[in-house]
Amino acid sequence: MPRPPSHCRIRTAIGRRCRKGGAIVQNFLDLSRRLAQKLAKLNVETPWGSFTTMHIAMIGSGYVGLVSGACLADFGHTVTCIDKDAAKIEALNNGRIPIFEPGLETLVSTNVKAGRLTFTTELAEPVAKADVVFIAVGTPSRRGDGHADLSYVHGAAREIANAVNGFTVVVTKSTVPVGTGDEVERIIRETNPAADVAVVSNPEFLREGAAINDFKRPDRIVVGIEDERARPVMNEVYRPLYLNQAPMLFTERRTSELIKYAANGFLAMKITFINEIADLCEKVGANVQDVARGIGLDNRIGGKFLHAGPGYGGSCFPKDTLALVKTAQDYDSPMQLIETTVRINDTRKRAMARKVVRAVGGDVRGKTIAILGLTFKPNTDDMREAPSISIIRALQDGGAKIRAFDPEGVEQARTELTDVAYCADAYDAAKNADALVIVTEWDAFRALDFERLKATMAAPVFVDLRNIYRPEEVTRYGFSYDSIGRRG
Repeated sequence: MPRPPSHCRIRTAIGRRCRKGGAIVQNFLDLSRRLAQKLAKLNVETPWGSFTTMHIAMIGSGYVGLVSGACLADFGHTVTCIDKDAAKIEALNNGRIPIFEPGLETLVSTNVKAGRLTFTTELAEPVAKADVVFIAVGTPSRRGDGHADLSYVHGAAREIANAVNGFTVVVTKSTVPVGTGDEVERIIRETNPAADVAVVSNPEFLREGAAINDFKRPDRIVVGIEDERARPVMNEVYRPLYLNQAPMLFTERRTSELIKYAANGFLAMKITFINEIADLCEKVGANVQDVARGIGLDNRIGGKFLHAGPGYGGSCFPKDTLALVKTAQDYDSPMQLIETTVRINDTRKRAMARKVVRAVGGDVRGKTIAILGLTFKPNTDDMREAPSISIIRALQDGGAKIRAFDPEGVEQARTELTDVAYCADAYDAAKNADALVIVTEWDAFRALDFERLKATMAAPVFVDLRNIYRPEEVTRYGFSYDSIGRRG
């Protein structure tokens, strides 16, 4: 067996990497991953404790499960991602990634080739071998009442109960209401009284378009436990992140579950607040970007999530704010701030369509509107609750014809929107258009050729729902320009 590296040589290696300059954080992360993998094989004791390669089963290979599984494999653990969707698993085994997320294809490919990451539809064998089983299945809003649909979580718990072998930590990674961990534990013990498990809450805080970075450089790792045996196991899962000092916050399980909902509720409220300020700015002649900068420089407030726009969307904020409202109502503790946030955001999207109607003279019937950006945010193909859906449908209700382009979201958009002409690029979408509307702030739209646009459009009307451009940049080319919370 090769001689294990000494503590001194480990620290020296880190120092050499850092002194080279450049992306120091990336160097730390890459080095920590390689050290974790090497030391796990050698069973080396280090200043941070011994490194242990763990066997992890990830139930659910959607957005959260796939990103989390790939990142954990990249840390050096042996990960099996499980999903009932045979077509998805076949695609993954053939190297096809079912979602768009920057860097994910390479990350998956690297770890599959290294033998650390596998995919299957069979749950029993990988769960039986696992030290840790993550539940990362969907929790969509339930039809009719807005509560989170936990049927997939509960189903996974029953299957886990029948498959576990020896002490196993079962981790709820899905976003779930308070008390779900209690129910998961009850189901497992009811299904298999002999099962030796510790049920943990470990919510994800991944932003679509930046999920790999968020997983590997987290602001915090929240772990909710009721059984102390789970603490050293969860420390081991995330040990490779110790080198970049990612804080681990251990709480009670119900507290951990509420942290996730509280975080998303607060951020959604912050977005909604600046959108309301933007509306006021338009009435009083102020500039919302300067207002946002002015309040964001206050350390108590911070500048993130203070970008006015057409409202929040995606797989998290709409679903989680609604679930938080329903949970609060169930416990007779209504959250009126979040209730109002949900209502304002729902109406804002169609209000953006009315802004477009005003920009073209008050009537869109028979007119062609070019839409740039369909996904709820850039660097994803996710169309869930995207503002573009409500905006396009409202314009179609008014009789408009829609031409649209999105760098990644067209395939998903076809499942949500009908009677839309999907185009090859921004200039193709703008052909003979009576107005061009930026809905999603993709980088591809940040340096448009305005002379080319004006030459191809039927009328030079530009509506910027993301405030990408300064008004004078656009109007000097002869465009009528409208944006959010600023004078044109």
